[in-house]
Amino acid sequence: MTRVSVAERVARLRDDFDRSFAEPARVFDDENIELLAVRAGDRPYAVRLDQSSGIHPDRPVTALPTTVRALLGVAGYAGTVVPVYDLAALLGHPIPQRPRWLLLTTGAPPLALAFHELERHLRVPAADVIDGADRRGCLHGMVRLADGNRPIVDVPAVRELVHQLAGHRPVPEEIR
Repeated sequence: MTRVSVAERVARLRDDFDRSFAEPARVFDDENIELLAVRAGDRPYAVRLDQSSGIHPDRPVTALPTTVRALLGVAGYAGTVVPVYDLAALLGHPIPQRPRWLLLTTGAPPLALAFHELERHLRVPAADVIDGADRRGCLHGMVRLADGNRPIVDVPAVRELVHQLAGHRPVPEEIR
């Protein structure tokens, strides 16, 4: 890929994402689900668009002294300090390099998830989403796509894991 095509792709992704927040909320009568196709480490995932409140490339993250390898540090959003966790590490994968993208999640308290690549916005028929949870509980279901199936990251379950890692709740044995 040339530099021009990468810049064009980034601009298109940014415009599509911004437009999705600028347009009035759409109702699909449970016929379609909107997702973001991302890569955490070298693995493909999907995140429900309604579980995110923003996405930011190359956002500065201030490191903190910690023994929690998934905690990258904190970032500032509209005057609020938000903890940033590496999604690949939370899902138990090696961390090949520092993630470039931050997903600000919905819900409280504020939380940002860092991931390595934003691939595209997806609008898929609900019939293409298969329900089910993994044993660690951070993934819920899978979406069938032409280029392969992708597990769907469950942001509320990830938030619960972060609370456990921060010492607010016991950490299950299989995650330690």
